[in-house]
Amino acid sequence: MAEVRIRNTDERISGEEKVRAFLDSQEVLYEHWDANKLPQELQNKFVLNDEEKEQILKTYDAEIRDLAARRGYLTWDIVALSDATPNLEELLKKFENVHTHTEDEVRAITAGRGIFIIKGTDDVGYFDVELEAGDVISVPENKPHFFTLMDNRQIVAVRLFIETEGWIAHSYSDPQFNK
Repeated sequence: MAEVRIRNTDERISGEEKVRAFLDSQEVLYEHWDANKLPQELQNKFVLNDEEKEQILKTYDAEIRDLAARRGYLTWDIVALSDATPNLEELLKKFENVHTHTEDEVRAITAGRGIFIIKGTDDVGYFDVELEAGDVISVPENKPHFFTLMDNRQIVAVRLFIETEGWIAHSYSDPQFNK
């Protein structure tokens, strides 16, 4: 289950309903899908071939299509990151800069763990959303944020897009942000 940490106060928010209510107040969509729906052999596998990626997409087809229909997403794929990923450090450097998008950034975590750092309202400031398998998040367009891996450095996620070109980031310089 996702957990939120507000950086200015170090307050932690846990429990699905409390996390959902907080994220809703910050205009961030949060849902939870059944992580156990994924076949056991894929629940802790972070290097995937095309057939395995397709199997994950088929497993969550109903959930993906429901979310896409509600939010206008047109295309989706699988991203898998681990220490076995070529150029992982370069990819993380690209991800780990505060940026915005002209569409929502959507991730449905199917295995592993990751963290979104998101700029909230003025009274909240930046907050971390720690995600694990089953957690689904949609950071709204133009909301400053970035994504990185947790200490275990392993994640598999479904990404959904409106733009058929996929992930396009726009740098966001913010003197209020410190890692």
